[in-house]
Amino acid sequence: MSRLAIVTAAAVLMASATAHAAEPIALRDMGSFHVGGRLVEITGKPVKEVTFTPGGVPAKVDPNGTYQVEQMYVQYFLPQNEKGAYPLLLWHGGGLTGVTYETTPDGREGWLNYFLRKGWSVYNSDAVERGRAGWAQYPDIFKGEPVFLTTANPFERFRIGDGAGSYDPDPAKRKLMPGSQFPNEGYENFVKQNVPRWTTTDDATIAAYIAEIDRVGPCIILFHSQAGTFGFKVAQARPDKVKALIAIEPAGVGDPAKVESLKNIPTLMVYGDYIERDSRWPKIRATGGAFADAIRAAGGSVDVVDLPKVGIKGNSHMMMMDKNNAEVAGLIQTWLEGKGLTKK
Repeated sequence: MSRLAIVTAAAVLMASATAHAAEPIALRDMGSFHVGGRLVEITGKPVKEVTFTPGGVPAKVDPNGTYQVEQMYVQYFLPQNEKGAYPLLLWHGGGLTGVTYETTPDGREGWLNYFLRKGWSVYNSDAVERGRAGWAQYPDIFKGEPVFLTTANPFERFRIGDGAGSYDPDPAKRKLMPGSQFPNEGYENFVKQNVPRWTTTDDATIAAYIAEIDRVGPCIILFHSQAGTFGFKVAQARPDKVKALIAIEPAGVGDPAKVESLKNIPTLMVYGDYIERDSRWPKIRATGGAFADAIRAAGGSVDVVDLPKVGIKGNSHMMMMDKNNAEVAGLIQTWLEGKGLTKK
């Protein structure tokens, strides 16, 4: 399918999604589960007295013993009228949780609802160390310290604002990228979604994602940013169970030595706008392009879409939250249909 055809069809899908946005979502089931993780023994720590409530009686707390750690939280929504050939797994980026795909910071429907309305069974997760997955002691279990972000950091680093110094507490004084699609009025709500992250838990996260796939079965993975490394490496570990990969501005890639394992998995990479204006993203984009070339050289199929080149402009790194998020989702939906991944 040509890029023009993808964009044209995406526009039709977006209009349809808008027209039906008020319709109720019919589910045959919904629920959640934790998956993955391991047991860890801690010894040699002093016993403490802890008062859990003001004015309460102190209780002795012995930190020595066995702990359950490195599990992942998954919430699933199964539509009444299923049209996706396989479940769609949504994996978030660094310092974020599954909220990434839920209601946008300015109150519009996110990609979770979009794809659910299109008939996909959707599994949305909080990865190891995030949100409802919980986190473990450090440095006893998680090595190193968590990384916290200032209010300005995502604005300047996610190509919402025009580089360093573009953030201001006053929305009217912020220097947005020209034609930016990010909902500036909802930025404070976006910052409230940010959670601490570690840089030392990748192996645990990959193990938990593999456990999710082993539980769910054959699936399609849509992953964003930091999860680029996770998505590709998990697919390399379970190539028989991953039926398609959708990489939304992947910040990392898989193992180049195992690239042949991806040759039978159709892959879509999507990049937003302003990449050439950023200090880091040209290199990140080049790394993704090189990995796509390596998959193709191994006999695989990879479609790389730079949104501005197909007429979709103004998208930040958080394109699933941008004002035109339904248009971008429509492009992905069209690609999935073109790969025969929807039911007749």
